Amino acid sequence: MGDDLKAILIRRIRAEGPMTLADYMATCLLHPQFGYYATRDPFGQSGDFITAPEISQMFGELVGLALAQSWIDQGSPSPFTLAEVGPGRGTLMADILRATKAVAGFHAAARIYLVEASETLKTVQAKTLNTANVSWVADVSSLPDAPLWLVANEFFDALPIRQFHRSESGWRERLVHVTENDDLGFGLATATDFADLAHRLDDTVVGDVVETCAPARGIISSIGQRINAFGGGALIIDYGDWHSLGDTFQAVRSHQPRDPFETPGLADLTAHVDFEALALAVPCAYSRVTPQGVFLERLGIVVRAQALAANLSGDGLENHVTAFQRLTHADEMGTLFKVMALYPHGAKPLAGVGV
Repeated sequence: MGDDLKAILIRRIRAEGPMTLADYMATCLLHPQFGYYATRDPFGQSGDFITAPEISQMFGELVGLALAQSWIDQGSPSPFTLAEVGPGRGTLMADILRATKAVAGFHAAARIYLVEASETLKTVQAKTLNTANVSWVADVSSLPDAPLWLVANEFFDALPIRQFHRSESGWRERLVHVTENDDLGFGLATATDFADLAHRLDDTVVGDVVETCAPARGIISSIGQRINAFGGGALIIDYGDWHSLGDTFQAVRSHQPRDPFETPGLADLTAHVDFEALALAVPCAYSRVTPQGVFLERLGIVVRAQALAANLSGDGLENHVTAFQRLTHADEMGTLFKVMALYPHGAKPLAGVGV
């Protein structure tokens, strides 16, 4: 067996026993030598998946203006932290900065922070934002104690999850083990009672799978604490829904679904976001979960799309229309992706979301 991540994982499981899905995801994504995010730039048409900011500039422009309006609504504090978690190639932040350039005082007051663990992606982000004064931190707890306006687009879906299968005798955790064919696969732990899942007995039946994500609760709590203490707002944009139910663990490579155990470290691993769990973990106010298409339409994407289309023709116009449809239509990203805003108690909610 070659010295690759699958071989490393198999040796570890044989030595230490089956591992949680969270441990498996974290190793596959962040292993220092073979981890997915540690070794590549996975974004865009040439990567494994494409995110909304890479589809069209309109997405980042409207998100930026929503953040700037919230900053104005709260008295335009200076200085303030403008942050993004999981900033990818830096495209979203670049679009935010371009769209808000004309907002009086916004750039002068902003201190830009990117929350990023991948050295490979930091290099790409620095190149994308070469004219911006940017600071990098490894986690949200390292952000300054200051008013915070933050965006997280397709960040929480990549955080490691655990899965639990409800059986007649209790919850059985799904663990990654070595199969009889010397491969990786799922097995079930002994049934037990999990205090964190006691509230899920009323809305599940035998055979159901429930996912939990402890890292997400910790991160969103830290963001909410800063907003509650110092002011600000956050937009959480991801695929998922208000309530977690079912197996949503998936792998994507070259824009195609793959077996998540086939090539560890070479495919992106994600799961749908449980927005209810995020909301229950924050001490600040939060909005309703709003479909991305509705959110963008409320922010004026139709008018912006028409303005951009006026200067396009041929393939450029066709690509523009396709991008608009992909971001907003119900059978594309418009319904699958959701938006939830965080803001201080008593403050005006951010534009675009339901309350």
